[in-house]
Amino acid sequence: MIYKKTELGKSALQDRSPGLTRHQRSVFIMFDGKRTTDEVVQAMGVLGVTTDDVNHLLSLGLIEVSSSVTFTQLAHQLHPVSAPSLAGAPSLSAQEHYLKLYPIATRLTAGLGLRGFRLNLAVEAAADVIKLQELAPKIKEAVGPEKFKEFESALHF
Repeated sequence: MIYKKTELGKSALQDRSPGLTRHQRSVFIMFDGKRTTDEVVQAMGVLGVTTDDVNHLLSLGLIEVSSSVTFTQLAHQLHPVSAPSLAGAPSLSAQEHYLKLYPIATRLTAGLGLRGFRLNLAVEAAADVIKLQELAPKIKEAVGPEKFKEFESALHF
C-alpha cells in the first residue's frame, strides 16, 4: 500500500508531538505518497523499523492511503513491465531492479556517517532505478571503488 502524511501528521511532526519513537518519526518522514509500505520498511529495516511502526502511525491518523496513486500505478506495482534483458542476463522488472539496488545504496551511504548525510538523503529520495543510476558516480566517489563493486554488479544485472 502507498501512504502519505495527513495534515494531522504534518502538524505533529512540526510540533514534535510526544507518542512517537525516533524510529517511528524516521519512518513517518519516508511516507511521501510514492513509496510502498514494503519499500519503506525495507529501507528503514536497518533501524529496526517494522510494519508495527507503520500500523502505529496509521492508528494515530498520521498517515493515510495516497489518493494520488492511479490505477495504472497500482497495476504496474502488481504486474511490472519487464526491463530489457542485458546480454542473456535474466530480465528484471524496473521495480525488482530498484528493490535490489536501493538497500545496497542506502547501506553504503549510511555507512559514511555524517560526511555522507546529504548523499544518503538523495539515495533515500530516489524513487526509481534511473535516479539511483544518476547517483552511482557520487556513491562510487564517496565509498571508493572496492565497496562500490556490490552496487555496480547489481546495477548492471
